[in-house]
Amino acid sequence: MSKISLAALLAGATALTSTAAFAQDADWREEVPVFRIGLLGGENESDRLRQHACQEAYLEERLGVDVELFPASDYAGVLQGLLAGQLEFAGLGSSGYAGIVLQDETAVEPLYTTMQIDGSLGYYSVMYVRADSDIESFEDMEGRTLAFADPNSTSGYLVPSYELAQEIGPLEGYFGETGFGGGHEQAVVAVLQGQYDAGVTWTSGVGDINQGYSRGNLRSMVDRDMLNMDEIRIIWQSNLITNGPRVIRSDLPQELKDLVMGAMMSLQTEDRECFNAINDGEAMGYWPINHEFYLPIINMRRELEGQR
Repeated sequence: MSKISLAALLAGATALTSTAAFAQDADWREEVPVFRIGLLGGENESDRLRQHACQEAYLEERLGVDVELFPASDYAGVLQGLLAGQLEFAGLGSSGYAGIVLQDETAVEPLYTTMQIDGSLGYYSVMYVRADSDIESFEDMEGRTLAFADPNSTSGYLVPSYELAQEIGPLEGYFGETGFGGGHEQAVVAVLQGQYDAGVTWTSGVGDINQGYSRGNLRSMVDRDMLNMDEIRIIWQSNLITNGPRVIRSDLPQELKDLVMGAMMSLQTEDRECFNAINDGEAMGYWPINHEFYLPIINMRRELEGQR
């Protein structure tokens, strides 16, 4: 897992924080002098760092400790970082959270998730093909090639592989070939370049389809001029998937957990531009959740891992 910190760029913001103002909380800050945030892989690393730089500055000011961003090349890097105590905080997909729970159910705590612009707490996995493809529907995918995003992605692997298997039986008997694109963004690029016939990714499923909907990988790529929605056609959509959690390590001081929760729940009103930047588009806000919210996904992942 590569490790890149932007703390030096934000030294000015940190310097504004008075040491005296945090004297009463010195104990936990001595225990956690640096708050490390894991960023999931799947898109250009410099883009991830740029989008999350505002969150780094925002939390440094409110926590009174250095905050560092750690982008991983894939989802597994962040999961391993949390389990090994090398990261304090991260945004995960539901499947990523389930993957941690199945290894160590006490490792992390889910704090909150994202609420879509329609008030829902879920999103969708969609299968897409090139707009000029002769594939008009999912039924045309028999014998064709499919790109999943990442083995630890909820919408990019777990849910589509589970739901499609219930519809068509074993995937290897239906598709000509399946593989992993290395992330949501990379899988879209692979389909556009003709390396796969189709791919799966995530989207809110609400808002303007021509903009890639309100948020999700498609919206993020449209916003960065990497994709025009006229280039692809959506041929399949999953059932609603629980939005992924922001998690914090369970063994951290409770005061730190409370400060992070309070700061992030206020982000949409204190810095709306930053809120949008780190959420891949537009959303209504954050919503507190708990472990029980993810039990269906945890059970789904447990079942699939048992089959393998």
